[in-house]
Amino acid sequence: MLASKRILLIIGGGIAAYKTLDLIRRLRERGAAVTPVLTGAAEEFVTPLSVSALAGEKVYRALFDLTDEAEMGHIQLSRSADLVVVAPATADLMGKMAAGLANDLASTLLMATDTPVLIAPAMNVRMWQHPATRRNHAQLAADGIRFIGPNEGDMACGEYGPGRMSEPLEIVAAIEAALGDGPLKGKRVLVTSGPTHEPIDPVRYIANRSSGAQGTAVARALAALGAEVVFVTGPADVPPPDGVEVVRVQSAREMDAAVDAALPVDAGVFAAAVADWRVASASDRKLKKSRDGLPVLEFAENPDILKRVSRMEAGRPPLVVGFAAETNDVIENATAKRLRKGCDWIVANDVSPATGIMGGSENAVILITGEGAEEWPRMSKEAVADRLARRIAETLVG
Repeated sequence: MLASKRILLIIGGGIAAYKTLDLIRRLRERGAAVTPVLTGAAEEFVTPLSVSALAGEKVYRALFDLTDEAEMGHIQLSRSADLVVVAPATADLMGKMAAGLANDLASTLLMATDTPVLIAPAMNVRMWQHPATRRNHAQLAADGIRFIGPNEGDMACGEYGPGRMSEPLEIVAAIEAALGDGPLKGKRVLVTSGPTHEPIDPVRYIANRSSGAQGTAVARALAALGAEVVFVTGPADVPPPDGVEVVRVQSAREMDAAVDAALPVDAGVFAAAVADWRVASASDRKLKKSRDGLPVLEFAENPDILKRVSRMEAGRPPLVVGFAAETNDVIENATAKRLRKGCDWIVANDVSPATGIMGGSENAVILITGEGAEEWPRMSKEAVADRLARRIAETLVG
């Protein structure tokens, strides 16, 4: 898939630089040639020797190296690749790119290149959320720079939140998509995500603990494989991924309508935690305490989106994937759900409080298909998404 492709890999100075060693290995496994460039700060985290040994090529480090200028000037180096990848893209590198600065080899290459650029940000959560970084992110996106990540999780500094560099396989998938070689290029995929909020009155609602993290990761992974993704999301805690069509909804009925509007698609991934019930007659005014006692709420059943789409006689997606959050007898309950709904696959997990999965950064799933149950090891939600996206690609395109 990446055979004969040349990647110019600029390694920034952050703890996430160690992941680039695995990234180089993964790229070379797929037939890509990797030309590495190390910033001065990157050498504090990985050595030129280790990078060169894995890449099988010389490491470029200094802008004013006369030997390199004679052999391959920075202009030629910046334009000889099919794609420029910056990983990790630190706050400093992003700031230089956004401002058009060029005072070292890495920033000069980024200014001189006429090839596409993909960056994988990595920094402390406060740095990622800082207004200056948000401005730089917006400017780089407007300039046509592609992004992969950052992910949410534990930081080396001990804090938690968005700022972790994407995993090597996620970056590989984004590289494939950026080069137009993604296996899902030309495929349209629907992903639902997050909880739904069912109103009781204008200020109260019924909801669940879904953060939307897994659905968001799935949408990002599918887009990285080249798919055109329609992302229908309830009011999730995590922001939607870049590079997808985002449709925001609140209630199950709104999500049902948005799903209809997105069809037809080549695959539907229904990761949303849709509320089973709603208040039959939500009040248009805030309910008040009364001496007459507690208010009585009458419930109505919400539309079963997964079942309806799975059993469509016309326009059914060739692949329908549902999710099952269980607290006991996971395989038995999920297998029964797949048959009851009529979908092709069910991604099941145990969301008992002791697992820490609901709202957490990791997941442990069991893929239920017509052939049986396949247990996956516990891993990050991003890794689960990448594995699921690749299985979807294998099914749709062989």
